[in-house]
Amino acid sequence: MAVYHDARCRLCRREGMKLFLKGARCLTDKCAFERRGYAPGEHGKSRRVKETNYGTQLREKQKARRIYGLLERQFRHTFAKASEAKGVTGELLLQMLERRLDNVVFRLGLAASRSAARQLVRHGHFAVNGRNVDIPSYQVRPGDEVQVRDKSRGMTVIKQSLESRKGQGVPDWLELHSEKLAGRVLHVPSRASIGVPINEQLIVELYSK
Repeated sequence: MAVYHDARCRLCRREGMKLFLKGARCLTDKCAFERRGYAPGEHGKSRRVKETNYGTQLREKQKARRIYGLLERQFRHTFAKASEAKGVTGELLLQMLERRLDNVVFRLGLAASRSAARQLVRHGHFAVNGRNVDIPSYQVRPGDEVQVRDKSRGMTVIKQSLESRKGQGVPDWLELHSEKLAGRVLHVPSRASIGVPINEQLIVELYSK
């Protein structure tokens, strides 16, 4: 499956805000957005673009896509599934993005970033309800237990991530058992508990044209 391999700090600069794509580095003075908080490119400092309705909607979609680390085709496919389901499309879209296995691993603090979580999942370091799952887009359900596999429990990168995020807590729809290197999905996340800076209605409007 295709993965974005270009510089991630450019994405934050393009969206004009920190997307926290590189874990702990984003909290240090090494963060590129802190040093160059303007759009990337030769004319990034001086570029003045008149924002249109379409442009605002597009930027919101791009921001959501980049936060969760999806390429356009993956994101559009997720939106299509949300629009076919019963309920509010925008909220369902965010719930599906949050319930991706790679995002849950990140939210539990078992990986420093979503991209790191995606790689760990792809390499087979996690199991859901005791069954090995190596698909980052796998949708967890209430009651599911996500745990580090026995063979991977000694991995330094997982322990360091847990240590660095100690005291930050996890969303109210998840439960972390740090001593077991595992977590449980308590319920489907509500919009209030997702907490990402995204106006999902703009994304719905964009795809509804």
